[in-house]
Amino acid sequence: MRLSVVFSCIVFLLSSCSRNTFYIVRHAEKAPAVAGMSSDVPLSEEGEKRALVLKEILKNENIHSIYSTPFIRTKSTVKPLGDFKSIPTQLYSPKDTVDLFIAKLKSIKKGTVVIAGHSNTVDDLVNKMMEQTLLSDLQETEYDNLFIVKRKGKKYLFERKKY
Repeated sequence: MRLSVVFSCIVFLLSSCSRNTFYIVRHAEKAPAVAGMSSDVPLSEEGEKRALVLKEILKNENIHSIYSTPFIRTKSTVKPLGDFKSIPTQLYSPKDTVDLFIAKLKSIKKGTVVIAGHSNTVDDLVNKMMEQTLLSDLQETEYDNLFIVKRKGKKYLFERKKY
């Protein structure tokens, strides 16, 4: 009988540990800006294909939430995944303090989160999540990075993949 109580306590403790995976991406390739057009440009054809690749890569993950800046290109990057998973995209402002958004993300105790940002914001997100400087602003031509931050309890692990 005591062994079952100990086992139950262990299971409870393990299940109550904070476990998250955060997938952080820059928006996919954007269409060229046209004179007189807003800087809020859509994805190019290549970018639309990359958004579909992202969906294929993450479609079997147990995603709980998706975040994007309010720009067309970031929302379009995660839209195929959100549509496939029936998860609405929550907007965050890249102008807001990164610390506030990171605090919100860190308050999520369990689950998988996808975040779409920009060449000059994804590094800030990763660095703040990891509490160390691992990245700098991405090059304008870099669209194929998939940054993965995993949290298990109080420990964070970082991985960088290409897609």
